[in-house]
Amino acid sequence: MAQHRFGRRLSVQDSAFIYFERDESPLNVGSVGIYEGRIPFQRVVDHLNSRIRAIPRYRQRLMFVPFNIARPTWEDDPNFDILDHIHRVSLPSPGDDDQLARLAGELWGSPLSRTKPLWELFLIEDLSGDRTALLAKVHHCMIDGVSGIELLMAALDVDPEPSPPQSEEPPYDPDPIPAPQTRLIDALFHQVDQAVQTFADFQQSLLNPRRRLQRSGETFRDLQQLVPLFIHSAPKTPFNAPLSGRRSIAWSEMSFAEIRSIRRALGGTVNDVALTIVSGALQRYLELHGQSTESLDLRVMTPVNIRREDEKGKLGNRISAMFVPLPVGISDPVERARVVRERVEALKEANQARAVDTFFRMMDIVPVSLIAATGRGPWVNNTVFNLICTNVPGPMIPLYCVGHRLLAHYPLVPQTWELGMVVGITSYDQKLYFAFVADTKVVPDVKRLKEFLDQSFLELRTAAGVTPTDLPAVIGGPAIELPPARETPRARAAADVHWPGAM
Repeated sequence: MAQHRFGRRLSVQDSAFIYFERDESPLNVGSVGIYEGRIPFQRVVDHLNSRIRAIPRYRQRLMFVPFNIARPTWEDDPNFDILDHIHRVSLPSPGDDDQLARLAGELWGSPLSRTKPLWELFLIEDLSGDRTALLAKVHHCMIDGVSGIELLMAALDVDPEPSPPQSEEPPYDPDPIPAPQTRLIDALFHQVDQAVQTFADFQQSLLNPRRRLQRSGETFRDLQQLVPLFIHSAPKTPFNAPLSGRRSIAWSEMSFAEIRSIRRALGGTVNDVALTIVSGALQRYLELHGQSTESLDLRVMTPVNIRREDEKGKLGNRISAMFVPLPVGISDPVERARVVRERVEALKEANQARAVDTFFRMMDIVPVSLIAATGRGPWVNNTVFNLICTNVPGPMIPLYCVGHRLLAHYPLVPQTWELGMVVGITSYDQKLYFAFVADTKVVPDVKRLKEFLDQSFLELRTAAGVTPTDLPAVIGGPAIELPPARETPRARAAADVHWPGAM
């Protein structure tokens, strides 16, 4: 019995997203997809019902172990009903993109119920232009960005008229959820198994003490890399403040061909270009709110996929991170791009992502009960980083949901630990999509960030000498022309939305 359940137990990373979740900071990942045409609700239900057997985790509940002596497990939910997870929402007239973004923020801000499988899908109807939106929300303990894209590929089709399923799904007849005492015994068996494996690894290391010393030295050097992150605090910004739980969203899209052309002209990677564009937007935004950006570097956490080839297609989290000093104090876009590229290359050469992964793996020796208690305790101030900016490559070909083409795909990222704003980036069908998710109280004017992002892109494109192919869409009217960031006086902030409790 115990051996059967070992594969369902959450990893250290997965369980951390459960233990450190708060009502005001639900740790979900997802997206807003906009489709052509009007998608019938029942067709979506039937479609997902036909696909869900390929992703059994979506019919499993999270079950905790008594006294938190081990990490939770996934158990088949005998009461699973797909209609508990797919909801239908209508936009009021005129049903424009502005209204869609506001509704998406409202839906995104609520946590998922732990009494059922941890996912929801909202079919949003009456979107102008004869379109339909789908907002997907999945708990981060189930997927990361890469497995989320793989899941998207499993749920959608590359053909508007896919072949019907080859065979009917067998009846869903799961076993009852194990009783608490059964889960407790199972956890004890798991701990014994872990202890035996640890002892076997120790014995193996005695046969090669030189290798053991070498690995210990690598671990020490890895952890040494992370010390400056805790000793030297990230700069304080207006958007690093306690969260209220209310969310607002703004998004934009750019030509991927133009992004690639900028990369070829200036060097680096697509992700370097994206970080450069975000840096320019943040510079304008901080100056708008009266904060000097001279010589200022923001510390941005960028998740890094560390999945092995044999782990592709599996749910759960296999991510590490790098902490990039983002040069918001540089006004020249070409110079800004050069500095971003060099800093990212330096972090890759130092293998900071491996160091962060080493830190995560060492958490496996910390008692689960202590991690759970820490997650329930009071927050300490976040002095480690200012922002999360995640970039997950997506499919560059059109996808379809029940015959309706996916027109746009905006990634949504969770917020926590005084991160009043986060940025999700993904590619799809020859475009690069950006989405700012903000706490409405901490960042009351997230649409300005979208405007500044567009301006930063156009500025970089011009500086790189790239011929435009299209212009980024602007929600809420044309982009506002501003003077260069350093010429924006502190007085400008008084004429715009003011930060609650701003410096």
